[in-house]
Amino acid sequence: MKTKVFHLPALVVLFLSFFMNSCSDKIIEEITYTANVPVYMSFSELRSAVKSTQSRQLVHPGKIYIKDNYLFINEYGEGIHIIDNADPSHPETISFLEIPGNYNMAVRNNILYADSYIDLVALDITDPANPLETGRVKNAFPNRLPQFDFNMPVYGIDFTKGVITGFEQKVVTELVEKEYGFLESRLTYDNMGVANLGSSEVSVSPSQSAGIGGSMARFTINGQFLYAIHNDALKVFDLAGTDSIQTRTEIYLGRQVETIFPYNNHLFLGTTTGMLVYSLGNPSDPSYVSVFEHINSCDPVVIEGNYAYVTLRSGTQCNGFVNQLDVVDISSIAHPFLVKSYPMFNPHGLGIDNHILFICDGDAGLKVYNAADPMNIHMNQIAHFQDIRTYDVIPWNGILMLIGDDGLFQYDYSDLSDLRLISSIPVVEP
Repeated sequence: MKTKVFHLPALVVLFLSFFMNSCSDKIIEEITYTANVPVYMSFSELRSAVKSTQSRQLVHPGKIYIKDNYLFINEYGEGIHIIDNADPSHPETISFLEIPGNYNMAVRNNILYADSYIDLVALDITDPANPLETGRVKNAFPNRLPQFDFNMPVYGIDFTKGVITGFEQKVVTELVEKEYGFLESRLTYDNMGVANLGSSEVSVSPSQSAGIGGSMARFTINGQFLYAIHNDALKVFDLAGTDSIQTRTEIYLGRQVETIFPYNNHLFLGTTTGMLVYSLGNPSDPSYVSVFEHINSCDPVVIEGNYAYVTLRSGTQCNGFVNQLDVVDISSIAHPFLVKSYPMFNPHGLGIDNHILFICDGDAGLKVYNAADPMNIHMNQIAHFQDIRTYDVIPWNGILMLIGDDGLFQYDYSDLSDLRLISSIPVVEP
């Protein structure tokens, strides 16, 4: 529906708009359309909402993280499940941490770091059954938006009203100026910080201080520093202080970043258009080393030895149209190059341990390969578990921990001739 509102007689306005060269000659139009309209939570509500509750069932799991004998599973946008995994064949859920707007997590010593919409929260998990909030960096990740329908515009963003927790599709009406026959729309559209299925932390192997997570990471800890992805920036937080978290460098990367993976004193950043490599020679201020470019696509990355393994997939906001595994030679880290690509169904997260490559191929299930020969990975498939919808994995010490839409699944891969499921925690319908 369009209703034109004229301040002058119609014929005069049309004459002026086409034949006069004056910025003051404009037509005002009233337009009506359907848009994504934000839903807000007040800042005070956000900053008083974190609490430990009794364990609950998985409904919409996001990322997975391990530290010592504990599993941490993100419940998409709602908090973190804490699970005792000392016996992987019998995991025991201990508690649930309610953290609104949580997608990312990492652990250093006995402190869990998690995002809560725009804030970074620190929680003492010395007693995993009763975590306690010990610190918070307010507005650590500003102007962050949850997912929305990209087929419709976003209307009415106002970050001073609180944090945006979601969007409602509503019919809106506004007045816009039409100058010289061209619409001068004043629609508000801000796509900063679109949340993509959570985040987690990744490490090649756990140290005494930090744990490990999956390949879809956007948080990682190295030494005393937390590295976090926020839109097109890499943010560095110093965790060494006993009283507070110190915000250090923020590096603008010039492209939308999806994942982060640390290896051999470097950060490998998966972006929508390539894999960036940054050196941690100065850990408080990472420096650019190189980039491996690829077509538009989301791309989690894992590293082992001289090779990076990158999955590209379609059907995301990254506007990718391919589904494949790329093997990249990083023997010269300043000059990475493609070795070979392998077609996949719809690959998401992946993991590698001693040449054994685990790929979460979306609805096609879990695929396991011997990747000792990068040129013939497709000829060396070890196993294929087809009946699960897979998202991300952590292979560690002969146990594969897999998270997906169907829940948590753990496999014993210590004997590759008998790779088998040893436990699962299924999701329940909400």
